[in-house]
Amino acid sequence: MELEYDLLVVSAADAGDDDPLFRAGTAAFEAGDTGAQAAALKAHTATVLRYVADRFSVDAGGAACRPGQVGDPTIGEREGVPYATLVLDWTCTGGADEHEVRSGLFPDGEGYVKGTKTVVTYEIDGRSGSAALDADHPSFSTAQAWYERFGEFFLLGAEHLLSGIDHILFLLALIAGSRRLREIVLAATSFTVAHSVTFMLAALGLVEVPGTIVEPVIALSIAVVAGWHLWGIWRRGEHAGDLETPGHGHFSLDRAGWIRLGVVFCFGLVHGLGFAGALGIDEAWSWTLLWSLLVFNIGIEVVQLGIIAVVFPLLLVLRRRTPKAGVWVTGAVSAGVCIMGLVWFVQRVSGS
Repeated sequence: MELEYDLLVVSAADAGDDDPLFRAGTAAFEAGDTGAQAAALKAHTATVLRYVADRFSVDAGGAACRPGQVGDPTIGEREGVPYATLVLDWTCTGGADEHEVRSGLFPDGEGYVKGTKTVVTYEIDGRSGSAALDADHPSFSTAQAWYERFGEFFLLGAEHLLSGIDHILFLLALIAGSRRLREIVLAATSFTVAHSVTFMLAALGLVEVPGTIVEPVIALSIAVVAGWHLWGIWRRGEHAGDLETPGHGHFSLDRAGWIRLGVVFCFGLVHGLGFAGALGIDEAWSWTLLWSLLVFNIGIEVVQLGIIAVVFPLLLVLRRRTPKAGVWVTGAVSAGVCIMGLVWFVQRVSGS
């Protein structure tokens, strides 16, 4: 089990009324001393194990399995944040071929975090798969159908995009700056291909880029894409939506359109790393995990296409009926998105 270190220390110390664990663990966290962090957990093994075992359980045929810790806790890092790795061995009685896994780790009621999701990848008695557990869906059975498992990851992907305001603003900036249907389709496709590639590579542990780099670049990408449209309005006014030189070929893009497409693709690569970091998966290659990640990605794409299908036609109608109003609306949207992106960029670079 990989659990965020400072959250584990605070939650376990609070639940077990173990103030020495809180003091030692917090001091080690603030000092950035991984050796001291591991030592704090080792010295308070009983408190930590009790907290985890009470909130993460495995049943076999309706009978609870008994967890035991294997070895000492170790400390790793994800996105610049220390994580504690605990190896637990559940002993199950009987010969049940169906297991139920339940997680109530870091619930909302503790008041430290909200909306915790626990991603489980399992291989038990010849059955393998992945599941995403949260307060609404706290458990799964290894006997559940494949479409039930994938349905959970589809919803997880959809929820992630809807709750990720930075990605939604990036999408709005793409929509506002697209001059015709083919441009938003190509931009969305370019973004999808790019972020799908890096999302898969990062989640499968094949690419690793620190969050201290990824998150500021995502914020900057929002500002740049929105600012691009503002620059076009400043330079060409009401004609910002016109093609500068009619393009040739199937896509019929002008030079500005092709450059914008390339920029969107490059930023899409960075957004994919952000999706993987938010999901919190960094595992070795496996087909089981790959299919779950693909379904998660499909959930993202369905919501993305839904937003485009609703917003872009309305914008297109406005531009055709009242071109001047269309310029003002897209300019106002782009200005707001650009400002927000710059604010986030400064915050993320400064660490505030």
